[in-house]
Amino acid sequence: MAVLAELTIDARSFDLGRVTAVEEGIHIDLERVVPTGGEVMPFFWASGADFEAFERSVRENHMVKELNAVARVQDKVLYHVHWGDTVSSLTNILIESHATILEAHGTDTWFFRLRFSDHTDLTEFHNRCQEEGIDFRVDRIYSLADEEPGVYSFDITAEQQEALVTAVEDGYFEVPRRTTLKEVAESLQISPQAASERVRRGANAVLRKVLLSRSAADRK
Repeated sequence: MAVLAELTIDARSFDLGRVTAVEEGIHIDLERVVPTGGEVMPFFWASGADFEAFERSVRENHMVKELNAVARVQDKVLYHVHWGDTVSSLTNILIESHATILEAHGTDTWFFRLRFSDHTDLTEFHNRCQEEGIDFRVDRIYSLADEEPGVYSFDITAEQQEALVTAVEDGYFEVPRRTTLKEVAESLQISPQAASERVRRGANAVLRKVLLSRSAADRK
């Protein structure tokens, strides 16, 4: 049975993390992963950055052969990176343990949600990381069967949840508002732009899950 693992890992443990951790306040979201063959971690979104300085720093890295901005949407940019002489062993371990990256994002610290075919592959991943000296913190391990029916799984990131909780507790959604996004950002020690994105994305995911799912159920 498929096994899912959620873990936290230092950006310095893999190529994309090392290459993109160059600007204060930058946030990276992995867009697509090709698990076997071809390119690994070729597309990612960047937000909350001075994009010109960010692009210049990334292109100067010896591991990057080419970096292209594919799309610009509001305050985010989708990049396609062509890797040169990479050194990360994490990507190799992911391939060897047949892992599928369902979600990955971060700054200095990254969150990964991985799916393995079974516990054997998960154990292989763990053992290979130990051999290579790659440290990570396991936040959760579960199977698809462990997801309880009738309980909302909002599918928001830990950072989005933290931002939403802070915004709610400090009164950002009240009328009149008791706080601002700038103050929320200060509480989280992130940029106002990053705080805005996390609150909007998190709120959108929660509202869509609650309102649209309930509406669909009412129509049955």
